[in-house]
Amino acid sequence: MKITICSSIDFTPKIIEIKKRLENGGHEVNVPYFTQKVIDKEVLYEEFMETKKSKGDILLRKAQSIDLIKRHQKLIKNSNAILVLNLTKNGLDNYIGGNTLMEMGFAHVNDKKIFLFNKIPEKSERIHYIDEILDMNPAVLDGNLDKIK
Repeated sequence: MKITICSSIDFTPKIIEIKKRLENGGHEVNVPYFTQKVIDKEVLYEEFMETKKSKGDILLRKAQSIDLIKRHQKLIKNSNAILVLNLTKNGLDNYIGGNTLMEMGFAHVNDKKIFLFNKIPEKSERIHYIDEILDMNPAVLDGNLDKIK
């Protein structure tokens, strides 16, 4: 199966680990742009995160020659499924940010299977779009990649 991972770039080390595990299981895996840059050793993860923290994500995005949202949308369109790595970020369990929510929407409107690595996050002041996530009917893996079928 061709799978595109959707996740906060902050989770790059875990994205790389999951990519390897999925590829060892026979899947073809796409990852976010900056994660691929880390894999290709064009960017150091620690330096990327420090720049993101000090200067902001948008400056890093705008410095690229391509539109990162459109790039990921094309990867999703050409995949069979997406895997959302919803991990803990800034004290929020099972975090799904705005960009990942958009990517889930891209998968949904293109009739792609949506897998969530962990359960759907609890509704909170920062994550208030739980109804939209539920409406896309994602399959929750509870951390078990063997459930991807």
